[in-house]
Amino acid sequence: MRFLDNYPREVKVFLIASLINATGSSLMWPLVTMYVFDELGRSMTDAGFVILIQSLGGILGQLLGGSLYHKVGVNRLIVGSLAVNALTLFALPAASANWTAFIVTMGLMGLFNALSMPAIQAFVGFRFASQRAQLFNIIYVANNIGVAVGTALSGFLADISYMLSFVLNGATSAVFAAFFFVYLRRVGGSSGPIPADARRGPSRQESNWKLMLNTRIYLFMALGSLFLLIGNSIWNTGVSPFIISEGLPKKYYGFLWTLNGVLIFAAQPLVSLIRRRFAAEPASQMTASAIFYLLGYVVILTVPSYGGMLCAMILTTLGEMLISPAQPAFISEHAGRNAPFYLGLSGGIGAVGRVLGPLFMGSLFDEGGLAPTAWLACAMAVLSVGFFVINAYGIRRRPAAEEPAA
Repeated sequence: MRFLDNYPREVKVFLIASLINATGSSLMWPLVTMYVFDELGRSMTDAGFVILIQSLGGILGQLLGGSLYHKVGVNRLIVGSLAVNALTLFALPAASANWTAFIVTMGLMGLFNALSMPAIQAFVGFRFASQRAQLFNIIYVANNIGVAVGTALSGFLADISYMLSFVLNGATSAVFAAFFFVYLRRVGGSSGPIPADARRGPSRQESNWKLMLNTRIYLFMALGSLFLLIGNSIWNTGVSPFIISEGLPKKYYGFLWTLNGVLIFAAQPLVSLIRRRFAAEPASQMTASAIFYLLGYVVILTVPSYGGMLCAMILTTLGEMLISPAQPAFISEHAGRNAPFYLGLSGGIGAVGRVLGPLFMGSLFDEGGLAPTAWLACAMAVLSVGFFVINAYGIRRRPAAEEPAA
């Protein structure tokens, strides 16, 4: 933790709280399909429908979370959404007795879990404006530690009780809500500190519809993310069934994600070097990210073997490491006080890719195996590169008359 010595104590506490919350959240997501199929005795089609409803709730949550930041206030928005998310998780045991109630509860869980995401990102961008780019990266790494720990624990907990995983997830969400309740009361202000550079931008009287017209801030970046997420579905609905159909041990698929987790920590110096030498700005980091994803998919297409997939995972993980902190940093830098709205809007648009990707990839794999899914992933990455280039060019060429007043 010595790399955190230059940050205030409140940052370290925030990271610990984020890690605990990420650990709890990751206890559940690997088990939803297993729970619906195994414990509830439903079909895999039903399990996929539940995931779809949860994903749609998440998209709506991101959109609402960004637009409500200044209207509701960061205290009530973050604490309230996390607290209600905890309640939905605690309600799952009772809701499981009725299929309709279970579906509704899962949708609400997706909604309230996502509701806090743009608010938390905006709060970090406002409060730590001078260090936000580095902090978004550190938070990303901390969350991945939580995901690694939670995913590893989920299987053991499922052997004991599925509901134990759900309740522990609810408990960590409640702890995160309590942390923010105490923390935000201590730092003061109902909407969080907004430094001078974050006060720039469109006036607070502008409606959400009018803010949406300022497409240079969010649209091309969001479309780039959408296509990137469609392509990234190849890992779940292309690579995974390919490994099974080739007769390889299922643990080989797990090894790919183990490699992903190891690289997120071990490859930080390499990614830092890429940022310093080739992609100093968030906009260029997103473009570089899409290029790494494209290279990874090209490897899957041209070397359809397990060795090729290991190489592809290395390349796409580098892309993931570049884009995950770059997007909130970009919005925080260019959107001023309206960053929460644009974080939610761009996040919601991008998340559509997570819904569409498995549908497209699954049908292509059923028809032709791995090759057509790899072609689609490559095409999506090319589109993503194009939109990220447009995004970077549009920001650099922004006329002086459009620049927000300080």
